[in-house]
Amino acid sequence: MARSTVATATAIGAISVVLWGTLAVLTKFTGGHIPQFQLMAMTFGIAFVLMAVRWWLRGESGLRYLRQAPQAWVIGVGGLFGYHLAYFTAMTLAPPVDVSLLAYLWPLLIVILSALLPGESLRPQHLIGAVLALAGCWLLVGRNSNGFQWAYVNGYLVALGCAVIWSSYSVLSRLVRSVPTDAVGWFCGVTALLALVCHRLWEQTVWPANLTEWIGVVGLGLGPVGIAFFTWDHGVKHGNIQLLGTLAYSAPLISVVLLVLAGYGQATVAVIGASILIVIGSLIAGKARPAPKIPEPHTENRL
Repeated sequence: MARSTVATATAIGAISVVLWGTLAVLTKFTGGHIPQFQLMAMTFGIAFVLMAVRWWLRGESGLRYLRQAPQAWVIGVGGLFGYHLAYFTAMTLAPPVDVSLLAYLWPLLIVILSALLPGESLRPQHLIGAVLALAGCWLLVGRNSNGFQWAYVNGYLVALGCAVIWSSYSVLSRLVRSVPTDAVGWFCGVTALLALVCHRLWEQTVWPANLTEWIGVVGLGLGPVGIAFFTWDHGVKHGNIQLLGTLAYSAPLISVVLLVLAGYGQATVAVIGASILIVIGSLIAGKARPAPKIPEPHTENRL
């Protein structure tokens, strides 16, 4: 693949990081009282509708994207639904801050696991950059932590499972790069249905109470849960996956900055220190020379 094409795909993948940075603010808009699986069903349902609109504008039904190999479905639905199921479960078993610290090991795992992919190799700059960015992320997220406690070990293990699931999803997606990004629309649709089943089994329905909360729900479905998963799919399949893994640590930084601007938080020494570490880590990883790319088959993937 030409280097310019890799750079473009990496830039598209980086859009996901920016969108994931809006997650906290948009979640605040929802009021925080909508049950988790209900919110998941609503937002992934919106993501599916978003892709369906894309199909309609192109004059097609999208049904042909249903015809994917079983492993593509396992990777796609397993990653999207599996991660969120594990994350919500971990949140019920351990303090949210501790869960976030452990779950956010996934970018570092992407950098490490990507070395196992055909045509890829782990460069020292990738690892150094990812570790520095991880330190920044932990400094940022962990400033409110009281430290890990053995009483929450089950929650910690599930949180680590989150990191393994999402990093595996991202890296394994590279092995099915011939699967077009349009298929992710169907993965989102199935994820929405599974979340709806979980909601009906374990939760009581609570609808958004006002326009602001509806804006939050729709915003989540269009951005962090919608477009972000489509651009991430394209990025990890065709871009510099190690750099994307490192850049992913910018998401919590963007989140905190937006919360500060929205009046939900304050700029602190921890925020400034985390910013410096994440930026330096990203710059170091970005300077690493990419491994030679093996030719990839022609695909229908158009983003």
